Amino acid sequence: MKTMRGFAMLKIGETGWVTKGIPACGPSDAICRPLALAPCTSDVHTVWAGAIGERHNMILGHEAVGEVVEVGDLVKHFKVGDRVLVSAITPDWGSPEAQDGYAMHSGGMLSGWKFSNFKDGVFAEYFHVNEADANLALMPEGMDLGAACMLSDMVPTGFHGAELADIQFGDNVAVIGIGPVGLMGVAAAAIRGAAELYAVGSRKNCAALALEYGATQIVNYRDGDIVEQILDMNHGPVDKVIVAGGDVDTMDQAIRMLKPGGAIGNVNYLGEGATYVCYSGGKQVAYSTATKYPVIAGGIAIGRSADGKAINRMLQLSPVVIDKLGAASVMSGDKRYETADDMQVYLWSNGQYFATSLPKINTEDYKLIGWYDNFGCSGGRKIRILVAVKTN
Repeated sequence: MKTMRGFAMLKIGETGWVTKGIPACGPSDAICRPLALAPCTSDVHTVWAGAIGERHNMILGHEAVGEVVEVGDLVKHFKVGDRVLVSAITPDWGSPEAQDGYAMHSGGMLSGWKFSNFKDGVFAEYFHVNEADANLALMPEGMDLGAACMLSDMVPTGFHGAELADIQFGDNVAVIGIGPVGLMGVAAAAIRGAAELYAVGSRKNCAALALEYGATQIVNYRDGDIVEQILDMNHGPVDKVIVAGGDVDTMDQAIRMLKPGGAIGNVNYLGEGATYVCYSGGKQVAYSTATKYPVIAGGIAIGRSADGKAINRMLQLSPVVIDKLGAASVMSGDKRYETADDMQVYLWSNGQYFATSLPKINTEDYKLIGWYDNFGCSGGRKIRILVAVKTN
C-alpha cells in the first residue's frame, strides 16, 4: 500500500505527523495534492478547545487549492493536472438535505463539512474530494494561490452569514467580529445593499479594511458596551446582525441590538471545550473534553476513572454560596459540605475561567461559589468546583 504523511490531531490538545495510506478514488471523486493551504481558526478550536469532540489521528485542514492527480471514471469536468480550488464544504449533492437547499447539512447537521470533521483533511501529501464535478472549481490562469485559498472558506463563510441574515437593500446591519470571515460578512452586507453598516472590532488594520469593504462606522468594544454604542449610533435597533466572532455572550448582545422581526446570521463557534486541571497523586494533571466547564448554566463537570486517567462520566452539579472555608469542608449558612480531594478552583475574570488555588485568592475581595454533587460521598454533598468571583 502506498502511503503519505499528514499533519493530524492526535487527540484533544495534541497534534503531530501521521503516516496513512493514500486515499482511494471513487468513480465520481478526485485525488489532489496541495498547492497552497491555510489554517483556519476552526482547526484551532477543534484541537485545542475540543469543539467537535474527541478525534484520534485525524488529518487537519479544510482550506486548500490543489492539483488533480487522479479522477474517477464518471468525472466529466476535471482531468489530471488541473489546478483546482477545493471547497471547504463538500456535500453529497444527492442527499435529501442538499436537495432541500441545505447542502452544508447533507447527511446530518454540518455533515457537508467533511474535511477535518469526520474525514481526513487537506494537510497531507494527498487528499480525497468526493463528487469532484460539484465540489471542485478550476482556477483561472495566473490566479494567486494565496488569494485562491481564501475562496475555499473565508469568503463564502462570510457571505453565507449575510445570506443567513437575509440582508436586504436599505437594511441597517451590525457585523460582530471583523477577522477574515467577519470582513467578508461586511463586504457581503455592502453588496446586498446595507445602508448603515456597523463593524465591531478593535484591531486598527481590520477596522481599516472593514471601512474599505463598505462599513460606515467602526464599533470598538474597548470603548464600552457594543449594544449601547450601536443603539446610540443607529438611533435604535438594527435590522440584521451577522455574528462572526465573540463567544456565547455575543448572541445575547446580537439579540439586544436587533429589531423585533430582525434576523441574525451566525457563522461563529459559540462555546468551546476545555482543559480541566485536577490533582492526582499529589501532582497537577490536565484532562481535556469537548464540554466546557464549569458551566454555570447547568453545572456540568467531569467524572474520572478510578486510576484518574480517563474521563468516564459527566456530573450534574448544583451551586451554593460559600460563607466559610475549612480545611476539608465549607459552610453555606448552617449547612456543611465536604470538599473533594480533587476539587478544582477557578477565578472568574473577563468572561473566562482561570485555574488557580485557594491560597492565591483573597476572600475579602472575592465571593466564592461552590458546585456540589452527591456522588461517592458517605458524609453528604461534596464540593467539586470552587469559583471565585470578584466582588467589585
